[in-house]
Formats: sequence, C-alpha cells, structure tokens
Amino acid sequence: MMMAGEEKITPVVIISCLMVATGGLMVGYDIGVSGGVTSMDDFLVKFFPKVYTKKQEQGLESNYCKYDNHGLQLFTSSLYLAGLTSTFFASYTTRRLGRKASMLIAGVFFVVGVIFNGVAQNLAMLIAGRILLGCGVGFSGQVIPLFLSEIAPTKIRGGLNILFQLDITIGILLANLVNYATAKIHPWGWRLSLSLAGIPAILLVLASLLVVDTPNSLIERGRIEEGKAVLAKIRGTENIETEFNEIIQASRVAQQVKHPFCDLIKRHHRPQLIVNVFIQVFQQLTGINAIMFYAPVLFNTLGFKNDASLYSAVITGTVNVLSTILSIYSVDRIGRRVLLLEAGIQMFIAHIMVAVILSIKVSDHSSTLSHGNAVLIVVLVCIFVSAFAWSWGPSASLIPSETFALEVRPAGQSLAVCVNLVLTFVIAQAFLSMLCAFKYFIFVFFSVWVLIMTLFVMLFLPETKNVPIEEMAQRVWKKHWFWKRFLVEDEEERKMNVGEEL
Repeated sequence: MMMAGEEKITPVVIISCLMVATGGLMVGYDIGVSGGVTSMDDFLVKFFPKVYTKKQEQGLESNYCKYDNHGLQLFTSSLYLAGLTSTFFASYTTRRLGRKASMLIAGVFFVVGVIFNGVAQNLAMLIAGRILLGCGVGFSGQVIPLFLSEIAPTKIRGGLNILFQLDITIGILLANLVNYATAKIHPWGWRLSLSLAGIPAILLVLASLLVVDTPNSLIERGRIEEGKAVLAKIRGTENIETEFNEIIQASRVAQQVKHPFCDLIKRHHRPQLIVNVFIQVFQQLTGINAIMFYAPVLFNTLGFKNDASLYSAVITGTVNVLSTILSIYSVDRIGRRVLLLEAGIQMFIAHIMVAVILSIKVSDHSSTLSHGNAVLIVVLVCIFVSAFAWSWGPSASLIPSETFALEVRPAGQSLAVCVNLVLTFVIAQAFLSMLCAFKYFIFVFFSVWVLIMTLFVMLFLPETKNVPIEEMAQRVWKKHWFWKRFLVEDEEERKMNVGEEL
C-alpha cells in the first residue's frame, strides 16, 4: 500500500496546478485594478463626474469623505455581488460536469467581461462587464481550490493549493503596476488597465482545455477506469490502491446524496460547515479588502499625491506576493493554526498603531502627515498585509477545499465562496462610507474583529496538515475536543436507526 509520505511529486501535477492557478491572476487583477482606476481623473470625469468635482473642491470636503459615492462603490462591489450568486451554479457544474468544465465556464465569463469593460461607453456597460467578471470570480473561486486540493499529494497539498492565492496576490500587484503606468496616459489609460485583464482570462481558458480532470471528480461521475488511470498518472506509480479505494468509498457515499446543500446542514457535516463559514466571515473582517480595494484611494485620502499613492499600493502588493510565497513554504511544515494565530497578533498591533497615528495627524479638513509619518503608515500597512498573506489570505480557500467530505465538497466550497463574497460585497460597498463616518476609528473596528477571530482559531480550528483529504472526518474532526461530539453522536444515532429498521 502507498502511504501519504510515499506519494511522488510528479511533473504533471506541478504543471497542472501552475496552469490552473492562473485563474487567481484574473481574480487578483480584478481586485487590484478597481482601486487604481477609480482614482484616475479621466475615469471619474467619464463615469462619475460628481466624484471628480468633489475631489477638486479642496478644503470643502472631509479628507475621509472625498470618494464617498455609492455609484463608485457599486463599480467595485458589483463584481462580488455577481460572484456570490454564480458560485451556486458553479457547485452544480463542478459536481455534474467536472472541474475542467467549470474552469472553462469561468474563463469564458472573464473574457466576455473584459471586452465589456474595455469598450464601455456608459455606466451600464461598465457595470455589465463587472457582473460578467463577477460570474467568473464565482466559478473560479469555487472550482480552482477544489481542483488543486484533489490533485495534490497530501504532503504538499497546502502549498499547491496556495498557488491560487499566490496568483491572486500577483494579479493585484500587476494591476497596481499597470495602474501606475496607465494613470499617465490621457484620456484612455483606464481602458488599457481594464483591457489587460484579458491576458490572464485567456490563460485560464487555455489551462482548462489542457489539464486532466481530478480522479475524485471522474470517479464520482462514474468514470472509474479513467479516474484510476489519471490517479496513477498524477501519482507517478501503479501502487495507488489505498488512495483509489478511499476515493471509491467516498464517491459511493457522494452518489447517495441527491441534494448536497441539504445534506450539508446535517449533524455530521456541521463542524466543517460552522468552521468554514466563520473562516470566510473573519477573513473579510480583518480589513484586508478595505486596504487592497482602495489602497490608492486610501493613500490619496490620507494626504499622499497621486503618484505616491499608486507607488505605495505597489509596495503593499509586492509585500503581499512575497509573504504568500513564504506561506507556500511554511503551511505544510508549520501548519495552518500556527500561521493564523501569529498573524492575528501581528494584524492587531498594525491596526491599532495606524489608528493612533491617524487620530493624531489627520483631521477632517487637513492632513499634517510628515514624510516620516507617511512612510510609517505604509510600513504598518505592509506589516498588516504580510501577516494576512501568509495566513488568512490562503486559508480561506485552502481549509474549505480540504475539510469537506466528497459528497458535499462542491456545495461546501460554494457556500464558503458565497459567504466570502457577501462580506466582500458589503465591505467594498460600505468601506468608503465607513471611512467617512468612522474616520481613523475604522482601524480600531477591524482590530476588534482580528482579536475575536484569533480566539476562535485557538479554540475551534483543528490542524489539517499532512492528513489525506478523504480521511479528514476520522483523523481530524472526530478527535477535536469540541467537534467530536457532533460526529460521534450522529454516528450512534444512525446505528440506532439501522437497528430499528432491521
């Protein structure tokens, strides 16, 4: 029998994961590009003239309220509203048609959405493009982490899964670099920023056509011999009986489940459901998207000039990428829990220090940030971003993709993505208004949530490193001090019901 430690790391797995993870480039680019574009005067003049006028009225508007406009926020947040709806359709296609088909659908949505945004002549076309991109985000966020976790060998599953998050961070950085350059191209620089998203969109389409589907998906859909052949190919050995039998057993259970979303709320799936819902909620309440969406706007609001604000956003993007690379190296060695706990402390301190500096140096109508204080703000933001990038950033997609049982895995991942996008939508839509209302206190608001989520991880999140994906229930959840009662009591109840039937 082949044990988890004997699994080979084959070229086909590495190449497939690298290709599929390009979907993260598209997601990250869409996250990063909106903040830079919304700070460009040419874009504001064409689509949001009221915001442009308000921006020019120096001294008349609070420093914290320059960009407070619901239409402008809708440009960013409409993508996530579409994403949270489409992810439920992605659950169906992922289960019935396979992982490859869902990735192809995501790529097509991305390509069409980019075209709409690039040629937009009015706000309706602009929002329509963002909605199509959002559908792509919903599909890719649902299927890509599943693909990566199912195809990866156990011992490096965390690292390969985080490739998706790494590509998201690279996409954000690329968007910031592009925005930095196109902001100087008048009056169509913003069109170039939005159109260049077509490159990662096409890469995802090509990847979805070239890679093999996962053995788990093939076997679950009744293509057993093909699934066994793919499993032998990706593991680089014919000695696959143990893993093959585990997948067969899981697929038999999966085939008995007709309504995965209904089954998801049953008692024996409840620990994974509760943990993963809270993971998604907490990830957004770290305040990361408030920073990443609006980094250029935020720095501009705090008294930075346009070039300086974009340059600062590029710095934070670079830190994001480097820290995610560190996570790839450490997540399967140190574990998920340790990274999350350490990062919680680091993010809490960064939030509090930013709040203190802003409370002293930035008032409603004047900014007295010196060069030193401005640099300190950027450093603190980088400290925060680095902590997030090696912990909560990748964990929100990694943990759901590896903890749900096969029969509810697509549904569970869809629900996790939906919850994440609901909170992303709320933050994207509300952040500029919150910044206007809360001012510097917004960072205190997020710091409280960081403290709460760190305590949650300490008490309720079990460690999942180096555990085979189809053995999570037996080796993780049944041994946790709190969650084991759900699985043991449910198992006893099912045995009693079987006995009564006999």
